[in-house]
Amino acid sequence: MQHSSSCDTCNSQTLNHSSLHHAIMRGIVDKGYAPTVEEIAAQFKCPIDEAESALKALAEYHGVVLHPNQPKVWVIHPFALAPTHFFIQAASTESTPSQGCSSWWGNCAWCSLGAAALLRRDLTITTTLGAEKEQVILRVTSDGQLLDSDYVVHFPVPMKNAWDNVMYTCNVMLLFRNHEEVDNWSIRHGIPKGDVQPVANIWAMAKVWYGKHLDADWKKWTLEEAKEIFERFGLTHAVWKFPSSGERF
Repeated sequence: MQHSSSCDTCNSQTLNHSSLHHAIMRGIVDKGYAPTVEEIAAQFKCPIDEAESALKALAEYHGVVLHPNQPKVWVIHPFALAPTHFFIQAASTESTPSQGCSSWWGNCAWCSLGAAALLRRDLTITTTLGAEKEQVILRVTSDGQLLDSDYVVHFPVPMKNAWDNVMYTCNVMLLFRNHEEVDNWSIRHGIPKGDVQPVANIWAMAKVWYGKHLDADWKKWTLEEAKEIFERFGLTHAVWKFPSSGERF
């Protein structure tokens, strides 16, 4: 259920999951960082405690991850507000004041591709294979082409458990060259192998999965909607299975 502010002074916008999510996403896309709770309160013309309650409600909805014990945005998928293994940078010709922010962090391989799809700019995603020493770059064009597709993405955490510890889930969703690299990495780090997908397929899926994340009327995918998207892109491994009941991913 959407949280909606009831304060009398909220006379510009209704403060709910969708409007708050949009305000945070726009701040990150345009400036590179999320608005503070004080800035949110000012934007929605609400008391700070109303804005804080709305942030907590959005976190409970799995629309955002807050810092422990603070009303401060840590993650709003697909963007991270702290350094990660995925650095997204707009092409130098686009890094102008009129374009706003030119660099961001993605949470994982999937998120970074989703962020690239949302940004619709010529950009690069810089990461390291298996979060180890070999650095690689994925190039994405503003018209939606992934120019570097000779990689795979590893998904070791079942989607039904993704939000048990969503930070860990993202931390281990990494890029590799092939299945053999994933096998060796999994043995080396004691992390069971999950599903391995061509990066081109995850790019195509990410464009759909994150396609509405900048919409003013955004809402979480229902489990049925999520299942349909996974099936559409041939994601049939056990990692992608959901429980039979529930409201959202």
